[in-house]
Amino acid sequence: MNTMSTQIVIPNVGESVTSGVIAAWTVADGAYVERDETVLELETDKVTMEVPAPASGIVRHSAAEGDEVDVGAAVGEIDESAEKPAGDAAPASAAAPEAAPAAAPTPPPAPAKPAPVSAPASNGDVKATPLARKLADDKGIDLGSIAGTGASGRIREQDVLAYLQTHQDGAASSAPAISGGTPREVSVERMSPMRQAIASRLVEAQQTAAMLTTFNEVDMGEVMELRKLHKEAFAEKHGINLGFMSFFVKATTQALQKFPLINSYITQGENGKPAIEKHTYNDVAIAVSGPKGLVVPVIRSAETLSFAGIESTIKDMALRARDGKISLEEMQGGTFTITNGGIFGSLMSTPILNPPQSAILGMHGIKKRAMEDPKNPGTIALRPMMYLALSYDHRIVDGAEAVQFLVSIKDAIEDPARLMLDL
Repeated sequence: MNTMSTQIVIPNVGESVTSGVIAAWTVADGAYVERDETVLELETDKVTMEVPAPASGIVRHSAAEGDEVDVGAAVGEIDESAEKPAGDAAPASAAAPEAAPAAAPTPPPAPAKPAPVSAPASNGDVKATPLARKLADDKGIDLGSIAGTGASGRIREQDVLAYLQTHQDGAASSAPAISGGTPREVSVERMSPMRQAIASRLVEAQQTAAMLTTFNEVDMGEVMELRKLHKEAFAEKHGINLGFMSFFVKATTQALQKFPLINSYITQGENGKPAIEKHTYNDVAIAVSGPKGLVVPVIRSAETLSFAGIESTIKDMALRARDGKISLEEMQGGTFTITNGGIFGSLMSTPILNPPQSAILGMHGIKKRAMEDPKNPGTIALRPMMYLALSYDHRIVDGAEAVQFLVSIKDAIEDPARLMLDL
């Protein structure tokens, strides 16, 4: 009988991506898979993506989890001549070894391996990647208590790691302990391609740019009052909550129109010497924390969007970043970046440039401080204040221009009417 097979090939992710790492085979070697079902997860330095099965049949691996593979490389094949197992029980039986012949002698029992303290028997019934399943078994975690962010709710390795971070007392440890029973553990984990790329770009920004940071503070009272007054009507009309980020995106695009060099790149000219690439549009990148690290999806032509359009775009990007669904194209081409450390409790920071951009705005936590009351000059009141930081490339942006840019954002936030009137 002729065997018909189709290769599983690493797809082209983007022009700048030439390889990736197999994070997990979501279908075990020897298991049956349906066409277009996710067969493996691939990590690149830009995105994590799911690779679908090109056909239905029995999966055969030719590359292992953790292997670095080139775009276009075959990492396995699917035997299309194989019939689908009765009852669609392939996933449960795929990882199990073939049954031994009936006449085979029974080997002596192996020494018992201590089981994890709370490893449940139900883990085999939960949809999870092999890496996630192994990690959960090693740590004694019930997979049924973890929410999966993979395809069809499949639990991935990062879901288990996130669960561990919030449930530190969930599993016993065999590591040596100091007085008081505190475990002392050391572990080494592979750095993902995305994290490696982030590290490389941050070092590049510090080594190649003449980076400076200027600071200011903004009174959030007027914006907070405006939100309180109109948030219900805004949500009812647009189906989205009114957040602070839309005000800052609006204020930023307004300021970028006034100071176009902050919206520019340093590039190489035709004669090989430095040149300035200017942009008439404002593609604002928003730094979002994802399961694999920081990603910066871009709001295209943000200056043309309404408050509702900005809020809807940001919400969509945040949800897909959490699920690892942001594409490479959505993170390319930003002309300016905004990062909000305040959601994690940061009071002050100096954000690092996102090359080749020339500036980045850092937002921080809102804290009540004793300030002069803007409505009653000469008196002191507790006001909701936020520190703002603008890191910029001094090769292209002068200090005076950076300060005025930040003051323009401050003025717009402290008097939101300026945003409506384009002042």
